[in-house]
Amino acid sequence: MLKPNENYNSIFLLGPTAVGKTSLGVRLAYELGLEIISADSRQVYKGLDLGSGKDLAEYNYKGRDIPYHIIDVTDLSHEYNLFDYTKDFYKTFEDLQKRGKIPFTVGGTGMYLDAVIRGYELAEVPPNPDLREEMSHMMLEELGKRLLELKPDLHNKTDLALRPRVEKALEIAVYMNSDEYKANKEQLNQRPRVKPLVLGTTIDRSLLRENIKRRLDERFDQGMIEEVKNLHEKQGFSWERMERLGLEYRFISEFLEGKIASRKELEDALYTAICQFAKRQETWFRGMERKGVKINWLTKEADKDKKFNEALKLIKDNFKDL
Repeated sequence: MLKPNENYNSIFLLGPTAVGKTSLGVRLAYELGLEIISADSRQVYKGLDLGSGKDLAEYNYKGRDIPYHIIDVTDLSHEYNLFDYTKDFYKTFEDLQKRGKIPFTVGGTGMYLDAVIRGYELAEVPPNPDLREEMSHMMLEELGKRLLELKPDLHNKTDLALRPRVEKALEIAVYMNSDEYKANKEQLNQRPRVKPLVLGTTIDRSLLRENIKRRLDERFDQGMIEEVKNLHEKQGFSWERMERLGLEYRFISEFLEGKIASRKELEDALYTAICQFAKRQETWFRGMERKGVKINWLTKEADKDKKFNEALKLIKDNFKDL
């Protein structure tokens, strides 16, 4: 059994979409007796299956179910956010430690990974009705400007294009500049310390694009459009809510609304968007490295056995007591 040491008490496996993170993670978990903590911002939602790439059958390897965490923990009526994730992560992390398990996190949502690897300071933000009333009369550009004044080092500026996210971020920023937050900051220091061995996996860009296209075709064949239609028509979630989920859910919603004219146009636009997303993920991971996170990148070769053996050796070399 893996044991923590003075250098490491956890393992992370990260990488862009469509590179086989989950299958590699499951195989390692099987070999080492680990449980997996997911780091995926859409797999937290019940009902988001095909569009999020949530294949729960993948967590069974050679007839054994590999336990997983932070998947299917909420539904679309709740806007799950970074604070929710860190709260769920640290709770799971502590539980695994108490049971003598090395926490093993697998995923590709850069902000979630960065937040727990580098220990973002986050706090539960109480509702601010006065601020919400004030924001309701402000243009999106005004909200973005005020947010950047309070938080010039904003991690994800793409959120400035989405009003609900700007309003939420502004409410958080205002709170974090308040005396109440400063008085309660000591509570943040009670969370467990994360000392991670970080592994990274990716593949050559041309093969990555092939994987994205193949997986996209498979998900369309399996009923991804019907999944989105069901979430709207039978479960009652608005098109706006679906579009905020991004990528598959945004583009398919726009297709069902008639904003995208044809199935071919949908497939082409979505394929391009996912390729761009994968590139942004890799950019984010490089940014983490520039900020001091050591990522041990596995071979870019497509050979799954070679990746597995490399990863296993890195883990065994750094967790000596097996």
